[in-house]
Amino acid sequence: MKSTTVPLFKKTERLILRPLDIHDYENWAQAYSSMRPPQNQWDEANWIESELTKPKFKGMLKSELHHRAEDRVYRFGVFRRDDGMLLGEVFIGKILRHTLQTGIIGYRIFNNFWKQGYATEACAAALQIAFKDLRLHRIEAHVEPTNKASIKVAKRIGLKKEGISPKKIFDDGKWRDMINFAATCEDYGIKYKFPPKSK
Repeated sequence: MKSTTVPLFKKTERLILRPLDIHDYENWAQAYSSMRPPQNQWDEANWIESELTKPKFKGMLKSELHHRAEDRVYRFGVFRRDDGMLLGEVFIGKILRHTLQTGIIGYRIFNNFWKQGYATEACAAALQIAFKDLRLHRIEAHVEPTNKASIKVAKRIGLKKEGISPKKIFDDGKWRDMINFAATCEDYGIKYKFPPKSK
């Protein structure tokens, strides 16, 4: 299913989800340069000023366009509706088609916008895109057991805990367990329809 057939745009009460484009450069650079220092082990460091260049931004857009064209990853900027501020991003990735029709969800809200419910609102909207527009049947999320904030987000958007995968990822010098969350479109009252040419 190619990105040209997908309406890559979603509005919520407070947010707009859409792919970044070249006109977002100043907003993007400002968002990254305005972040606070990392607040915990899962909070990525903000980019240094020398990395926030327009050529770097163009390269990122090119990569994201390629991933959408290949139906592999769909990444959305999370914008605040009232002022257009870029708050973070959410993605649907690791997409597998044919008899699986599955993907994973991930997000990042910049740390100066934490504790305002933006992650839950953005991820809930991304699930609607995944099930209704991308026509995926199942979405998963993998969260470290000590990442309490992301566990809360997964539960709030309706994902169900399925178990723990021991030593699933190698990060910061050690293998780490991950809690597996998942949901299918039927969990949200959405009847599944295969996308064109995917059976």
